[in-house]
Amino acid sequence: MIQFLRIFSTKFILNVATLGPLGRSRFLPGTWGSLAGVIGYTVAFWNITFSQFFIRFSLLTFIGLLFCDEAERRMGQKDPSSIILDEFCAMPLCFLGIERFLGQVAVWKILLCGFCVFRLLDVLKPLGIRSLERISGGAGIMADDIAAAAVTCLALHVIVPAVLV
Repeated sequence: MIQFLRIFSTKFILNVATLGPLGRSRFLPGTWGSLAGVIGYTVAFWNITFSQFFIRFSLLTFIGLLFCDEAERRMGQKDPSSIILDEFCAMPLCFLGIERFLGQVAVWKILLCGFCVFRLLDVLKPLGIRSLERISGGAGIMADDIAAAAVTCLALHVIVPAVLV
């Protein structure tokens, strides 16, 4: 992967990849990363155009890929549970296009539903999502979460009008 991250201290790399103390929590670190991702979505992705979303999400995914790859290398473990930057980076994709439901459904219901569906998919890894973990490095760390987020997005576009409206 790109070598420039090697100039940073291990402490810095791991703090980014674990979102500081959130990833070091012994109690469901992936859930904390996902919750941070929902908050990140509301701060950085709320009410923006599709092209802005695409640019921001692409940049966030690239940064996540780099930091997850370097953190995994420095920790000497395959996809350690303390690396939760992948959940954080994937969460905005869950909510792509939800603007069409605003005014029909309370935003908190959509965010809660998306969070729950994503966590379920991230834990169970159905539909071939588990096979993405076999990809090496940061790409493998990120790929399963991006896939779970894409499936969550599709599910939300079915669930919200069918159940929540």
